[in-house]
Amino acid sequence: MKMGKIKSRIACLLIVCCAIIEAAAAAVFTVGDSSGWALGADYRTWATDKTFSVGDTLAFNYPPGHTVDEVSANDYKTCTTGNAIASDSSGATSVLLKTAGPHYYICGVPGHCGGGMKLSINVVAAAAGGGGGGAGGGTTTTAAPAPPSSVPTLAPPTGLAVPAGGTFTDPYSSSARLSPAAAVFCFYVFAILLYFA
Repeated sequence: MKMGKIKSRIACLLIVCCAIIEAAAAAVFTVGDSSGWALGADYRTWATDKTFSVGDTLAFNYPPGHTVDEVSANDYKTCTTGNAIASDSSGATSVLLKTAGPHYYICGVPGHCGGGMKLSINVVAAAAGGGGGGAGGGTTTTAAPAPPSSVPTLAPPTGLAVPAGGTFTDPYSSSARLSPAAAVFCFYVFAILLYFA
């Protein structure tokens, strides 16, 4: 085999490994963990130990009778419904965090936001190496800065469903992370290819 073909294959493999690592590094946060999106959960406490990054996903899981509404800072503070930037009531709402800055979510059912079904987060720009957030020194935003300039996509995630009994079993962890073993594996594959080239 010619040296040029080997180098091309190695370069392609390296690009594929980097793409896999970057895609796997984004986190999926199940809002409220096992409690899901429901009355009685403390979302401020839930969000305090998390860092949300552009590219991460919020997974809201809830039984019928609730909604996930993205709202402005003012509507969040006053629990005003009816002015949602985006809304979903599917029972399994997935929100891809596309922009850095504050993001505000409430349940649009009257009385639910006032009962605690509201979430305020601050999304940071993704790190230079790509990748999402994860556990860390994240904080919730309580000030009233301008709402995000673009609307995140609200769509049911694949593989997430609320059974008829209303109990949700999440097949994903609260913050899915790339395993160090996957990064080491890619490194060794690349090293072996270089060795035999």
